[in-house]
Amino acid sequence: MDAVEVRGLRKAYGDTVAVDGVDLSVAPGEVFALLGPNGAGKTTTIEILEGYRPRDAGTVSVLGEDPATAGADWRARVGMVLQTSGEFDALTVGEVVNHFAGFYPGSDDADAVIERVGLTDKRNARTHALSGGQKRRLDVALGIVGRPELLFLDEPTTGFDPQARLDFWQLIRDLAAAGTTILLTTHYLHEAEALADRVGVMRGGRVVAVAPPAELGGRATAAAVVSWQTPDGVSETVTDEPTALVRQLSERFGGEVPGLTVNRPTLEDVYLRMIGGQA
Repeated sequence: MDAVEVRGLRKAYGDTVAVDGVDLSVAPGEVFALLGPNGAGKTTTIEILEGYRPRDAGTVSVLGEDPATAGADWRARVGMVLQTSGEFDALTVGEVVNHFAGFYPGSDDADAVIERVGLTDKRNARTHALSGGQKRRLDVALGIVGRPELLFLDEPTTGFDPQARLDFWQLIRDLAAAGTTILLTTHYLHEAEALADRVGVMRGGRVVAVAPPAELGGRATAAAVVSWQTPDGVSETVTDEPTALVRQLSERFGGEVPGLTVNRPTLEDVYLRMIGGQA
């Protein structure tokens, strides 16, 4: 059984259709990234899967249950990091994480979780004194303290500095290695490429493509652009056989090819083509 199974999912707000017939599946233990521009329907889809928002049509199974009717036992198996965080201004980081740990029958050690998200030195700080990135780390701590089987992450690294983002990526890899299924949304394409087993691209409320990042939009077999430096400037050729061309260039130059680069379409190139250049 897939951890997430969605068929024909639809949600409209008045005359605006936010999710329009989405089919989606996520395997147990998989890291799946949902990509798309603002307004594509990603957050609405995630909120329906989390049980936060009712759907108009379609079938949804998350860990074998319909999130619209699932009870407390199901919720204890699911972790969530929402786009917007809760406000706990009067409490310290340690108090908040310990409080949330009490909601789960098999919760992780609160201090260990605080350390994993890089907030050990802020354990006794009031949450109103945290920076935006530190508050986001606290959100992540609350999402994982229950040792979830399935973790939803809606733009989890917003506000993170580069080192914090790398630390978070390692945390996600560790969770996935331990068997946690992870469904995340992100606008950072390098994040999706670094973490996801598969990515899905949403546009206009529909999923338009699903594939491993390296294969999305035919990246793995797309023609390569080989460029090199000549006395007259940069020369480049588009080819389906870059290895053969590089070998020819090496023979021509007697070894090293000056300024040699070989590029295939990046994930960003393919993504922007799929969403039609939307911001």
